[in-house]
Amino acid sequence: MKIQHYISVLLAVIAFISCGHPAVPDNAQQSNALPTIFPDYTEVTIPSNICPLNFMLRDGSDAVVARLTVDDKSYTYGDDNKVIIDEDEWAELRNAAKGNSITVEVFGQKDGHWTAYKPFRIYVAEEEIDPYLSYRLIQPSYVAYEGLSISQRDITTYEETDIYNNQMIQTEDAGQCINCHSYQNYGTKGMLFHMRQKQGGTMLVHDGTVEKIDLKTDSTISAGVYPSWHPTENLIAFSTNKTNQVFHTKHNGKIEVFDKASDLILYDVKNHSVKHITNKPDDLETFPTWAPDGKTLYYCTAHLTFPDDTLSRDMHVIMQAKEIRYNIYSRSFDAKTRTFGPEQLVFDAAAIKKSATLPRLSPDGRYIVFSIGDYGCFHVWHNEADIMILDLQKPDATPVPLAAINSKYSESYPSFSSNGRWIMADSRLFDGNYTRPVISYFDKTGKAHKAFVLPQKDPEFYTLFLRSYNRPEFMKEPVTITPQTFLEKAKQDAKRVKNEE
Repeated sequence: MKIQHYISVLLAVIAFISCGHPAVPDNAQQSNALPTIFPDYTEVTIPSNICPLNFMLRDGSDAVVARLTVDDKSYTYGDDNKVIIDEDEWAELRNAAKGNSITVEVFGQKDGHWTAYKPFRIYVAEEEIDPYLSYRLIQPSYVAYEGLSISQRDITTYEETDIYNNQMIQTEDAGQCINCHSYQNYGTKGMLFHMRQKQGGTMLVHDGTVEKIDLKTDSTISAGVYPSWHPTENLIAFSTNKTNQVFHTKHNGKIEVFDKASDLILYDVKNHSVKHITNKPDDLETFPTWAPDGKTLYYCTAHLTFPDDTLSRDMHVIMQAKEIRYNIYSRSFDAKTRTFGPEQLVFDAAAIKKSATLPRLSPDGRYIVFSIGDYGCFHVWHNEADIMILDLQKPDATPVPLAAINSKYSESYPSFSSNGRWIMADSRLFDGNYTRPVISYFDKTGKAHKAFVLPQKDPEFYTLFLRSYNRPEFMKEPVTITPQTFLEKAKQDAKRVKNEE
């Protein structure tokens, strides 16, 4: 039996090597079950410009053959238990299936016998996706600054490059954290990211120049933290935060990250000046985000109470940690006078004993997506955290969960593509430990379709890669400034900003 098994596997390998496309087994037993593939790309809807969706068969099979068909065009693939699709042939199939689907048949061999699984479809949308993503690659946040990078990925291929890497400047005695990359209107001509600790400052690109800015003033509680570029003006809204990290001793979660204080500021890129947007002493204000027309600023606020005047503010925050819940608010904005209107409640999450964070708007301004959890502001470590969506055009609408994206683990950092047809989020869907970018087609009727994880050339990649993808952002174009240029600027002193107040 073993000899027969090895001969069968050998023949399959020889067939693959000799002709480049393995033969479909003609003696396979039909199954009514879908194949167990990783990543799960069954019945997903993909952009018309994405790279191949390579996968592996996870049913204990020794060999796999997959046949991909569009109309009368068909290709087969299989290498051990992995399906690695030729990029040129994939483009041919994907382009032929635009507005329709690719049929995928999977055959698995185990103990010398072939099984033909139930075919599935990969639907190809008419719309493309922004061709680039950027993200921070990070070990779990309780590991101090080892091997941090802000990287960019070409979604149409598998090419990934560093925008900046802290190993270029970090030393054994002095670590550097890098975070919070952001872009103006999906472009990279206006962009920024922060550097903390060694050679700290905000790296800002505007009008073809690279500057290193110190956003801390005598009137702010910190330098800028969470940013949002105004879509048309030379302005950036930031939160300023005093953030703490603690470890749970009796909790399923590993870490709790919370703010002891936070405000909102507006930074004028041209004048190098800041002023407060809101800084109520008993409120925690954070996660600003502009509406696409730049006429409204959305953000999150939690209200603190101090029932015991014998305790310090820090102790009150710690004692209330599981009762601190954030609502979503907005303020109108006049670009000519650079003034904000009164605060308006958008979603009262606290009323339903939930906390809403990280809001983002669709490019047409109709929908707002955000992360929701039981409490607090840092939901990436909250297994109960899900992505919600609210239709702002319906006065009585309530947020609904995006079931197409949500898993039993944490989802956070939602965002829309520049054409509004794709929603991306950070998900710990595989193991609850590492975040991966997942993408869902959001059609013209407002329906989100089954999400898929960002494709990798090796389908086993996410099993072996022990870093998280943090704050994934859509980009229309790549960052062309070299890491070495950022490095040289990082070595210089940061430019201090002025306080307008």
